[in-house]
Amino acid sequence: MPHGQSIGLGLAMGILARVVLLRSDYRQYPTYPHGYASHLFLGIIAALVGAVSIPALIAKEWTAVTFFVIVAQQFREIRSMERDSLAALEETQLVARGSDYIESIARVFEARYYIVIFVAASAAYGAERGGVLLGIVLGVIAFAGSTLVIKPEPLSRSVEVEPAQVNFKGADLYVGDMFIMNVGLEESRKSILEHGIGAILTPKTETARDTLANLGQRQAILHDVAGILGVKKDIDTPEYTPMATRNIQTGRVGIFIVPEERDAGLLINIIKRTPVLESARGRSLYRKLS
Repeated sequence: MPHGQSIGLGLAMGILARVVLLRSDYRQYPTYPHGYASHLFLGIIAALVGAVSIPALIAKEWTAVTFFVIVAQQFREIRSMERDSLAALEETQLVARGSDYIESIARVFEARYYIVIFVAASAAYGAERGGVLLGIVLGVIAFAGSTLVIKPEPLSRSVEVEPAQVNFKGADLYVGDMFIMNVGLEESRKSILEHGIGAILTPKTETARDTLANLGQRQAILHDVAGILGVKKDIDTPEYTPMATRNIQTGRVGIFIVPEERDAGLLINIIKRTPVLESARGRSLYRKLS
């Protein structure tokens, strides 16, 4: 087989790239084992597309190249698959992800398959031109560069996060100096004071201020916090619902939650690691252009 070495290396590097990218994180997705199985299978197909495309181009098999382009376009459906899967789970979530977070996750999963195709094609090209070693080097460079491009920006880059005391003024609940909501039941107020924790988010720039104004971004923060710390909430206890309230004048946001694990330090770290959603990126950067 004249191109067997390059196709084999490209396929192996592409599959390896998908395995590295296939990991459960603090968002608890994908789940094991069904999510792993489906994504691994699709990863093998993507790796095969990338690995075979280079030898087909070299051999001037234009019909085959056209077929591979059509197959690659089918990976656009990955975004719809992930979106539908996550959206179906929203009704059973005590603290929902929100449509913005779901769309962001779906886009990342789609992009990962394009990375697999790119890595496989780069490795196959290197093997064709300079042997296995060059193919491995180009595959690694392609993987490192691609993952760097799609790496999400953590909220800590643009927002200051500080712990804040949960307190009451009468029946009004505050986190630091920020009003959150009114809690009528005395028993609930005692429980919130005992178990509740909070944080204040202060934007560093006008762009960050726009980001925190986005409802989807705030919902993503609450979902990540509740997913890791847990939440003392049920469908009939609205007073324990995690909240992210914004001060319109200053742009600061107060975060309140009654977690299963009361750890203020971990709360701060979770908020800092929350990714900035594409739909929530501040637009003040472009005001100078208008």
